[in-house]
Amino acid sequence: MAVSMYPISIPVFVKHLNGLAGCLRKAQAYYSEKKFDEATLIHYRFYPDMFSFARQVQAMCDHAKNCTALLAGVEAPKYEDSEKSLAELIARIEKTIAFLNTVKPGQIDGAEEKPVTVKMRDRELNLKGQELLLNRSLPNFYFHATTAYDILRHNGVELGKRDFMGT
Repeated sequence: MAVSMYPISIPVFVKHLNGLAGCLRKAQAYYSEKKFDEATLIHYRFYPDMFSFARQVQAMCDHAKNCTALLAGVEAPKYEDSEKSLAELIARIEKTIAFLNTVKPGQIDGAEEKPVTVKMRDRELNLKGQELLLNRSLPNFYFHATTAYDILRHNGVELGKRDFMGT
């Protein structure tokens, strides 16, 4: 049985972005209660050559919005990558979800074989729509989501699998 592109893309992105937003709200409460400086979390990274916590959240949003835009043939919104607080990161997630919700199933379904070009700093990748979603965007999206979740847990925020899953 064939699977349509829409149900395996936008609803998945939205569910996990909402889950991450919930995790960030728990982090806000925890950092407020403990009187911790949010900047220590925003800039936290597991290793010097890894992205910071803020960049993990930004990358997660970017993979969702950029993949969706390429599949739908629309312009992706551009964000400044200047978030300095949990509230600003939550706002970025909410902006991303709002954009995703503007795209209708008919704009995504049937994009399996659609040629798309991913522009990177030093090169371009030419892929088909399904390849983009399943082999690039979703794996990267989950990688950054998992790393953000792990950074929160490592820094004492009480979260569980249900938080990550957005349920």
